[in-house]
Amino acid sequence: MKTIKSVYKIGNGPSSSHTVGPYHAAQTFGSRYPDADSYEVTLYGSLAFTGEGHGTGKAILEGLPGAKIVFDRETRDLPHPNTMRFKAFKDGKEIANIRIFSIGGGSIRIENESSEEDKELYPQNTFSEIVSLCNQEKISIIQLIYILEGYQLRDYLRTIWQAMRAAVERGLQTEGILPGGLNLSRKAKYLFEKRCYNESADVTMNRVIAAYAYAVSEENAAENLVVTAPTCGSCGVLPSILYYMQEDRGFPEEEILDALAVAGLVGNVIRTNASISGAECGCQAEIGSACSMAAAAVAQLYRLSIDQIEYAAEIAMEHNLGLTCDPVGGLVQIPCIERNAVAAMRALSAVNLSRFLYATRKISFDDVVATMYRTGLDLNEKYRETAHGGLAVIYTEHKDKKKQK
Repeated sequence: MKTIKSVYKIGNGPSSSHTVGPYHAAQTFGSRYPDADSYEVTLYGSLAFTGEGHGTGKAILEGLPGAKIVFDRETRDLPHPNTMRFKAFKDGKEIANIRIFSIGGGSIRIENESSEEDKELYPQNTFSEIVSLCNQEKISIIQLIYILEGYQLRDYLRTIWQAMRAAVERGLQTEGILPGGLNLSRKAKYLFEKRCYNESADVTMNRVIAAYAYAVSEENAAENLVVTAPTCGSCGVLPSILYYMQEDRGFPEEEILDALAVAGLVGNVIRTNASISGAECGCQAEIGSACSMAAAAVAQLYRLSIDQIEYAAEIAMEHNLGLTCDPVGGLVQIPCIERNAVAAMRALSAVNLSRFLYATRKISFDDVVATMYRTGLDLNEKYRETAHGGLAVIYTEHKDKKKQK
């Protein structure tokens, strides 16, 4: 497996696959051909269908100013749902023509090339292999991570955590309407400040965690800086839980960083053996993965065993299986923002179950990851970030009927 740094990237929303990845691709291509007179970028698959709502063209133009953007919604049989073709021209002649794939979480792959991010760091590829080694060497999962990654990983995680905290805090202070045309109001500040009469401690906890999740997700929808965890569309789940654990439960930052490391390893296992791309496997690959990562992080904070950590991550993923990616208007707003809050609370439930029932489990984390991947490939294309099915279609139909009246 690769470094867990590949799971966490800081970038502008609203989509790691549709903005962070394409921006990186545009910058890379432009740096290779700086003397070109002009550039043309053709977007295919999910990038073509939802790229306008996701701001893909804008992201590419920021990385490659002046490029001509073409949305090709006809080409099929693509090597990846998020395929881009970059062309460069000089004196009217084509001097470069390459395909780049936005493979999820802000990562890109250039056709027929390898990159530094492709470097293998972990000899293990599955969670069961990780468990086996930890048991054999009598070390914890966090010790294994630092042995293989080096203790300097903490400096990177500290930067990531600062960016996550900043997104929560900005989102909690901001009101107004999100861009994109849905006229969706920001709700994080309202949720955080609104307390019901005789509100129980559990209700307060859920409301506050939801507010934190909304805060980050709304920052993402507003195209502000967030951290892929593992994607922009699911960026509110893990930060909301960890922010709550630090601010409301008093866990020190050093323990938060360890929890981030364990969560990153779980996300790494998923992206190695399945996918974290909504265009490839639906929202289960994004929200499901984020929920697993958050559950593992909380289990680490509670100093649960490696078996309990695994079971928490497995429960979290299993009960997101089949979750479709059907963004209304091609925007990362409905149902994405709300899903982040629900997944954050579900992660806590997964930890509570794993604490007591881990010895009775029948399904491994690797099994549920494999199941998620097969399920994602079986999903009809219209439920994989194309805005051609589900809520996206129903909402548009109802809106059109109202206009007719």
